[in-house]
Amino acid sequence: MLTKLQTLLEIEEIKNLRLRYAQYLDGNRIDEMHEVFTKDATVKVTVGQMNGLDEIKMGLKQAYKDFDRDGRGFYPFMHATVNHNVRLLGPNEARGTCYLIDFETASKVDPNPLLLLGLYSDIYRRQDGKWRISSSVLDVTWPNQ
Repeated sequence: MLTKLQTLLEIEEIKNLRLRYAQYLDGNRIDEMHEVFTKDATVKVTVGQMNGLDEIKMGLKQAYKDFDRDGRGFYPFMHATVNHNVRLLGPNEARGTCYLIDFETASKVDPNPLLLLGLYSDIYRRQDGKWRISSSVLDVTWPNQ
């Protein structure tokens, strides 16, 4: 049985996965996603489902390329994740949700910087002593898809 302090530390480590994901994706550090996802992770987002770490990296690199319309090589979008809720299910598994506010910073015709609003639903698994995302589904709530 974990103490309250241990539980809070575990939850904080898990929450940091989403923050790290946003920083790595937005900053074009996609090759570091092995620090976020398990090797066999599945990710379902607006562009479809990606299975396994290699496919996730490839899909995120393509998304980055598509949105980097100004060719700056950094921050064509910024992912803000808020209202994170994590529930430990055991010593090596947890589930969580958080809101996504996705801003687009690259130049575009529409001056509205808001790209989409959504809800991430994640499953986390501890492997080799480290928490990682093993499954992630993004439910886009705005705009209507």
